[in-house]
Parts: sequence; structure tokens; C-alpha cells
Amino acid sequence: MKINMKKMSYEDVLKLPRLKHKKPMKPQMWLATIVRMVCEPTLRKIKFHYTTERMDLVGDQPCLILMNHCSFTDMKLAYGIFYPRKMGIITSVDAMTGILGKLMRLLGCSPTHKYVTDLTLFSDIEYMLKKNKTSVLMYPEAGYSFDGCATTLPRKMGVLMKRLKVPVVTVITQGAFHRDPLYNMLQIRNVKVSAHVKCLATPEEIKEKSVAELDALLEEAFSFDNFAWQRDNKVAIDVPFRADGLHRILYKCPHCGAENQMKGKGTQLGCRACKKMWLMDKYGQLHAIDGETEYAHIPDWYKWQRECVRKELEDGTYLLDEDVDIAIQVNLDGVAMIGEGHLTHDLNGFHLIGADGQLDYSQSPVFSHTLYSDYYWYEIGDVIGIGDNEFSYFCFPKSNVSVTKARLATEELYKMKKQKRPVRAAKTEKE
Repeated sequence: MKINMKKMSYEDVLKLPRLKHKKPMKPQMWLATIVRMVCEPTLRKIKFHYTTERMDLVGDQPCLILMNHCSFTDMKLAYGIFYPRKMGIITSVDAMTGILGKLMRLLGCSPTHKYVTDLTLFSDIEYMLKKNKTSVLMYPEAGYSFDGCATTLPRKMGVLMKRLKVPVVTVITQGAFHRDPLYNMLQIRNVKVSAHVKCLATPEEIKEKSVAELDALLEEAFSFDNFAWQRDNKVAIDVPFRADGLHRILYKCPHCGAENQMKGKGTQLGCRACKKMWLMDKYGQLHAIDGETEYAHIPDWYKWQRECVRKELEDGTYLLDEDVDIAIQVNLDGVAMIGEGHLTHDLNGFHLIGADGQLDYSQSPVFSHTLYSDYYWYEIGDVIGIGDNEFSYFCFPKSNVSVTKARLATEELYKMKKQKRPVRAAKTEKE
């Protein structure tokens, strides 16, 4: 999938019309039927099937559907499960550009900015449920899973459940992550895909439970581990490119500690600094070719990286200081490439400078619970996305730095600031 791109000056970007809010449309069933037909070959190829739990409590009434987000296959799975149920879909602004965006509007899609507080989103969801009488599909993680486990969820989803007073349904997939993992450069694998569809809570149950209890229910539903599922169920993925791009997730060497020296290619992951190599077996586990296997399970390696980032933040040594290419989005026509700039991320949050200083944007550490970072974004490159409800800034690092580390740092710094834990300031050269 690609996005409309155009080179523009920053001055001309400022003159572009801004995105105007529109009420969600009722899904056009003729178009939903076409989409379902388009999905059918993929659903057959992956031998898709799903199980249900307590769905008799939902029936035909509109509901809030919360689905985990693993790959481009997810939307096809949703249509495989819920068609012909009328369903509005919460979609990211960048996914609704151009002609495709107009068709998505007819499908009932409503655009929002990822990881940005959007007060109109709540009213749009209510409008879909109450006025349009449609269910609403939402990916609460918003971004694709990096390590096969749930991306950090937004806080207090229970507040939304309390406000909507409709049944809440969860959809958790198995195999979708492995069919098309984000790190693997859009290389499709032949994997069977399934899903479990569950009524998480009825309106009556939502009324009885506290917000904290509802959040805990959702947290439990999204406590999956795709690599553990692959290992435990002996799901063999014996393709010669299974480790391609694995360094996007595993950017730090556990043997020598070097960062951004890892390289995943073929079936192996290696560190260019210390030359240590690991083999990725067909069940998704890692084995050191020589010496100790520090982390056989990829999410364990990822968790260790998170702990390392947390320590850097606590010590005041964390810093991202990078030249970037900048794209800006202000409406649904596409993105404007405005040239080079500079992005920093430290204990004070993000700071982006570009267009010879005309662009000067800062983002607080408590602005969002996580970060819009992505691999091979619209087939352009790895990206860090920041911004507000007016301007989205997509920053493409010009050197070999990890957008994964930036996401981990954003999440950990947010937690630290929210917990009001003391954070030491970074030492200056004089100190």
C-alpha cells in the first residue's frame, strides 16, 4: 500500500486547507458486499476460521468491536467474521487519503489521528452506534504489534465503555501476525489464520463494573503472545526470509550491548559489532550459533530492550538526536515532503525543527502513552510520527537509528512522568 506524496515548501503546506470534520456515513452495503467478495480469496487461502464465546448475548444489536492489530490482513478478517453486520470503522487519517479514502468513507470509516486526544472521536463513535445504528470496529492498539504481543493500550478504555452502554466484543487473532509481520518487509508467508470472538461485557455487566475492572478485562483479553503461540503449537514457518528485517525489533545486541548494529537476513540475525550470530528456527525461536543463547524468545529480548531504555531514562542518558526527512499531512489529499529537518527526543519529549527554522514543533512527554512509529511506512522507510489534530509530522531518520527504541522510550517516559517518579536531568559535558 502506498500514499499520495508531493514535494512542497513549508510555506505552501501552511496554505493547504485543513481537514474538516464530517459525521460518519452509514456503511453502503453494496460496497461492503464488494469488499467481502474481494476478501474471499485471501480468507480461503489462509483457511480462516473463528470461534465464538458469549456472542448470543450480543445478537443483532450494535456493539463496540475491539480487535488486535497485527497486519494488513486484519481488515479482511473482520469482514470474514462480521459481514453482513453493518460496521463503521475507526481508521487513521493517513490511511484515508485520495480516492481510497473516499471509498472508505462510503464503507463507514471515520478518520482520526493516532495517539492524539481527539474529542470528536467519542461523539463519532456514539453517532455510529446510536444514529447510524451500526457496530463500530476499533483497533485499540492503533499501531501494528512489533514483537507479536499487544501494543500498549490507551488508558481508561473503561470510561468509553461506560459512556457507550453497548456490548463490547473482542477479536483476538492467531496467525495473522505470522502471515505478514511488520518487520519482514511485507513478505507474505503461508500461514493458517484463526480468531476468537468474544462478548467481553454486556451493557448490564458494564454498568456493574468499575472503570478499573473494565480496563483489567480488556488488558487480560489483549495479553497475547504470538511467538509463544507459534512455538507451543508447533506452527512451522520454514521460509528462507523469515529473519529478514528482524533487527527492526531487536536493535540491541545482548552479547556486546551495541545498538543499531544488528542485521536480520535470511534465517539469521547477527551483530556487526561483535559478530555473534543467531539462527531463527521455523518455530520462531532464536538459537546462538556459538555460545550462550541469551534470549530464545523474541518478546523476552524485546522486554530486555525496554528495561535498558528505562534505565537510560532514569539515569538521564537517553537521547535521540537525528537528521530526518519530513513529511507533513494536514488533510486527506496525501502528504507533503518538505525536505530535511532535525528531530530530538529526550526527557523533555520531542522537538522537531525544519524548513530553515520555520517549522518548530515540540511535544510533551505526557502528550501520548505511546508513539506512532512504523517500519517501511507506505513502502517509504521506517518512520517516527508526531503531531497534533492539525498537523501530522512523519520523520524518516537519515541514519541507522531505531524507531523501535523511540517507541519504547516514549512509553516508558510517559509512565515515569505519570507516576511522578524523579528523573535526573542529563549530565552536561562540564559535569
